Amino acid sequence: MPSRTDRVGRRSQREVADLLQQDFGEASQSLVTVTGVRMTDDLGTAYVDVSVLGADDRQRKAAVARLDAQSSEIRHALSARIRHQLKRMPDLRFFLDEGPQRRARMDELFAQIAAERDETGTDGAGAEDETPSRGEY
Repeated sequence: MPSRTDRVGRRSQREVADLLQQDFGEASQSLVTVTGVRMTDDLGTAYVDVSVLGADDRQRKAAVARLDAQSSEIRHALSARIRHQLKRMPDLRFFLDEGPQRRARMDELFAQIAAERDETGTDGAGAEDETPSRGEY
Protein backbone atom coordinates (compact mmCIF):
# COMPACT_ATOMS: atom_id res chain seq x y z
CA MET A 1 0.00 0.00 0.00
CA PRO A 2 1.51 3.35 -1.02
CA SER A 3 2.27 5.81 1.75
CA ARG A 4 0.50 9.12 2.11
CA THR A 5 3.58 11.00 0.88
CA ASP A 6 3.58 8.86 -2.29
CA ARG A 7 -0.12 9.45 -2.92
CA VAL A 8 0.18 13.20 -2.34
CA GLY A 9 3.28 13.30 -4.54
CA ARG A 10 1.54 11.54 -7.43
CA ARG A 11 -1.52 13.77 -7.14
CA SER A 12 0.66 16.87 -6.95
CA GLN A 13 2.58 15.71 -10.03
CA ARG A 14 -0.62 15.39 -12.07
CA GLU A 15 -1.99 18.72 -10.90
CA VAL A 16 1.25 20.67 -11.34
CA ALA A 17 1.71 19.19 -14.82
CA ASP A 18 -1.83 20.22 -15.71
CA LEU A 19 -1.29 23.73 -14.31
CA LEU A 20 1.96 24.19 -16.21
CA GLN A 21 0.33 23.09 -19.43
CA GLN A 22 -2.87 25.13 -19.10
CA ASP A 23 -2.11 28.21 -17.01
CA PHE A 24 1.65 28.70 -16.84
CA GLY A 25 2.83 27.39 -20.21
CA GLU A 26 3.78 30.77 -21.59
CA ALA A 27 5.71 31.60 -18.41
CA SER A 28 8.40 29.00 -19.01
CA GLN A 29 8.61 29.82 -22.74
CA SER A 30 9.55 26.17 -23.33
CA LEU A 31 7.93 22.77 -23.42
CA VAL A 32 8.01 21.61 -19.79
CA THR A 33 7.20 18.10 -18.60
CA VAL A 34 6.83 17.21 -14.92
CA THR A 35 8.78 13.97 -14.51
CA GLY A 36 8.27 13.50 -10.80
CA VAL A 37 7.42 15.00 -7.45
CA ARG A 38 9.16 14.02 -4.23
CA MET A 39 7.48 15.04 -0.99
CA THR A 40 9.16 15.51 2.36
CA ASP A 41 7.84 13.29 5.14
CA ASP A 42 5.96 16.18 6.74
CA LEU A 43 4.42 17.14 3.35
CA GLY A 44 5.86 20.63 3.80
CA THR A 45 7.93 20.71 0.62
CA ALA A 46 7.38 19.26 -2.83
CA TYR A 47 10.47 18.84 -5.00
CA VAL A 48 9.19 19.03 -8.57
CA ASP A 49 11.44 17.50 -11.22
CA VAL A 50 10.87 18.97 -14.66
CA SER A 51 12.29 18.15 -18.04
CA VAL A 52 12.58 21.09 -20.41
CA LEU A 53 12.79 20.72 -24.15
CA GLY A 54 15.25 23.40 -25.13
CA ALA A 55 18.08 24.02 -27.51
CA ASP A 56 20.81 24.28 -24.91
CA ASP A 57 21.54 23.95 -21.23
CA ARG A 58 21.28 27.70 -20.63
CA GLN A 59 17.71 27.84 -22.00
CA ARG A 60 16.65 24.84 -19.89
CA LYS A 61 18.07 26.39 -16.72
CA ALA A 62 16.39 29.71 -17.53
CA ALA A 63 13.03 27.96 -17.89
CA VAL A 64 13.45 26.30 -14.49
CA ALA A 65 14.46 29.65 -12.97
CA ARG A 66 11.26 31.23 -14.36
CA LEU A 67 9.22 28.41 -12.82
CA ASP A 68 11.01 28.86 -9.51
CA ALA A 69 10.26 32.59 -9.62
CA GLN A 70 6.56 31.80 -10.11
CA SER A 71 6.43 29.03 -7.52
CA SER A 72 4.18 31.03 -5.19
CA GLU A 73 1.61 31.61 -7.97
CA ILE A 74 1.77 27.95 -8.99
CA ARG A 75 1.41 26.94 -5.32
CA HIS A 76 -1.65 29.16 -4.97
CA ALA A 77 -3.24 27.65 -8.09
CA LEU A 78 -2.40 24.16 -6.80
CA SER A 79 -4.04 24.93 -3.47
CA ALA A 80 -7.30 25.74 -5.26
CA ARG A 81 -7.23 22.24 -6.75
CA ILE A 82 -6.21 20.06 -3.79
CA ARG A 83 -7.07 22.20 -0.75
CA HIS A 84 -9.50 19.62 0.64
CA GLN A 85 -6.82 16.94 0.78
CA LEU A 86 -4.11 18.80 2.72
CA LYS A 87 -4.14 21.01 5.78
CA ARG A 88 -1.14 22.97 4.59
CA MET A 89 -0.04 23.45 1.01
CA PRO A 90 3.59 22.37 0.42
CA ASP A 91 6.25 24.77 -0.80
CA LEU A 92 7.23 24.03 -4.38
CA ARG A 93 10.87 23.71 -5.44
CA PHE A 94 11.62 23.12 -9.11
CA PHE A 95 14.61 21.11 -10.29
CA LEU A 96 15.85 20.34 -13.78
CA ASP A 97 15.66 16.64 -14.66
CA GLU A 98 18.47 16.08 -17.13
CA GLY A 99 17.66 12.41 -17.69
CA PRO A 100 16.25 12.89 -21.21
CA GLN A 101 19.35 14.81 -22.31
CA ARG A 102 21.60 12.12 -20.83
CA ARG A 103 19.65 9.39 -22.62
CA ALA A 104 19.87 11.28 -25.91
CA ARG A 105 23.64 11.68 -25.44
CA MET A 106 24.02 7.95 -24.70
CA ASP A 107 22.00 7.12 -27.83
CA GLU A 108 24.34 9.35 -29.84
CA LEU A 109 27.40 7.60 -28.41
CA PHE A 110 26.00 4.13 -29.11
CA ALA A 111 25.11 5.15 -32.67
CA GLN A 112 28.63 6.50 -33.12
CA ILE A 113 30.16 3.24 -31.84
CA ALA A 114 27.92 1.21 -34.14
CA ALA A 115 28.89 3.37 -37.11
CA GLU A 116 32.59 2.99 -36.32
CA ARG A 117 32.21 -0.79 -36.06
CA ASP A 118 30.38 -0.92 -39.39
CA GLU A 119 33.09 1.24 -40.93
CA THR A 120 35.95 -1.00 -39.75
CA GLY A 121 34.04 -4.24 -40.30
CA THR A 122 34.46 -5.50 -36.73
CA ASP A 123 31.69 -6.54 -34.43
CA GLY A 124 33.67 -6.76 -31.20
CA ALA A 125 33.87 -10.59 -31.24
CA GLY A 126 37.27 -11.33 -32.71
CA ALA A 127 38.59 -14.75 -33.74
CA GLU A 128 40.95 -14.73 -30.76
CA ASP A 129 37.98 -15.10 -28.41
CA GLU A 130 38.57 -18.44 -26.73
CA THR A 131 35.23 -18.82 -24.98
CA PRO A 132 34.54 -22.53 -24.57
CA SER A 133 31.40 -23.96 -26.03
CA ARG A 134 28.67 -25.24 -23.77
CA GLY A 135 29.89 -28.82 -23.63
CA GLU A 136 33.54 -27.97 -22.91
CA TYR A 137 33.17 -26.86 -19.28
